[in-house]
Amino acid sequence: MAKEILTTDNIEIGVSLSTKEEAIRYAGKVLLDNGYIEPAYIDKMVERDQVSTTYIGNKVAIPHGTEDAKESVEDTGLSIVITKDSVSFDGNDVNILIGIAAKGNEHLEILSKIAIVCSEEENIERIIHAKSKQEIIDIFGEVN
Repeated sequence: MAKEILTTDNIEIGVSLSTKEEAIRYAGKVLLDNGYIEPAYIDKMVERDQVSTTYIGNKVAIPHGTEDAKESVEDTGLSIVITKDSVSFDGNDVNILIGIAAKGNEHLEILSKIAIVCSEEENIERIIHAKSKQEIIDIFGEVN
């Protein structure tokens, strides 16, 4: 049976990160620690951001692996990391990192749902100031 895509175990709030690469690796480590990916996927997440930024606007970055990283994915899953202070992604402030690991093309549907949630300024503020992991799951409720 496939794992749940987003659980409270996949969410970290108030994390202190200083660099873009550290932030991407942290989002990847959450996926790794929860059994969604193999270690090699994290390097592919860093590589993917070097090819084309994973910053999507509105203080959000969506680190994910390169196309050839799919073989390092065990299960489709998300990690959500809320930073204490913003991290610079090529001059853009990021406070919300959404790590994605996807089997097949499942990520396309997930990405569109994330984009809808993250396009609302109000949702961004709610996510950044969330007091609990459950609050974040409720905001992304439709992603599951």
